[in-house]
Amino acid sequence: MLEVTPMDNEARTVNRMGELPERTKEFLSKLDEDDIETLEDAMQFYSTVRTLGRVGKWTVLSILAIIVGIVSLYENLLKMWGWFHR
Repeated sequence: MLEVTPMDNEARTVNRMGELPERTKEFLSKLDEDDIETLEDAMQFYSTVRTLGRVGKWTVLSILAIIVGIVSLYENLLKMWGWFHR
């Protein structure tokens, strides 16, 4: 069985590329400058979408919590109003 050794992060770039799978090396060798810029833009776009997703999730949860809080406050104010006007 093959023994897997961890990748050396301190190795020169050329040696590090040798540790990549053949399919990955073939894919990377076919990229031109325009493709690399497109991939970098796609990674930045994905990061932005993930961040907006998190912000959106917490915004929706906050709005729901505010609505539940307002309804609860309204019900309790009506109860208190009833106690004082009996």
